[in-house]
Amino acid sequence: MPARVEALPATGRAIGVDWGVREIATTTSDAHDLPHPQHGRNAAAKPARYQKTMARRKPERGQAASKGYRQAARQAAKLHRKVARQRQDAARKWARKVVRDHDVLAVEDFTPKFLARSTMARKAADGAIGATKNALIEMARKHGRAVHLVNPAHTTMDCAGCGARTKHALPLSERTYTCTACGAVSPRDKNSARVMLLRAGLDPAGVEGVRPDGPPARQAA
Repeated sequence: MPARVEALPATGRAIGVDWGVREIATTTSDAHDLPHPQHGRNAAAKPARYQKTMARRKPERGQAASKGYRQAARQAAKLHRKVARQRQDAARKWARKVVRDHDVLAVEDFTPKFLARSTMARKAADGAIGATKNALIEMARKHGRAVHLVNPAHTTMDCAGCGARTKHALPLSERTYTCTACGAVSPRDKNSARVMLLRAGLDPAGVEGVRPDGPPARQAA
């Protein structure tokens, strides 16, 4: 049986969402950007202490674990569950706000797996990008909002103003996008969020505006 849709009042607004390493989500609306809460980083000292205790008291093969080892393992698992709940709670609250304020969402459709190979892996994991993306899609479905999943290829290279593409991909350290064709300059992630709207068939110059018919981006099922 399909889940019941709890329709929200129409807003006439659309939003583009780009996932990133400096912020979990950068959007076309400054009020809806999602900074890294860094729950994992803030709690990092405790699991490190528990892991050291477990390493010191690790039992030999075939031997039972000591009381101290079992206690440290329980505390570490408890802390990991707490951090996971904090991330999920932050994701749901942000998703609810985005969905409440916008009829149409153009969302970068990527998995953060590639970040595990980068120097930003720890921060990316702490941001729980995948969980946040899922929370946003589920919240949009629940309330009957339109979600367009946008192919992320070259979104950091395209200009949201004129559509031109730079010849080379920007390194992660480069945070400003400068179009060599029209001269537009904007924060890299903000430009990418506007590109999401373009690829979804929406107007980045009027993100509070209307949705055209037949957007080319893939719509979430």
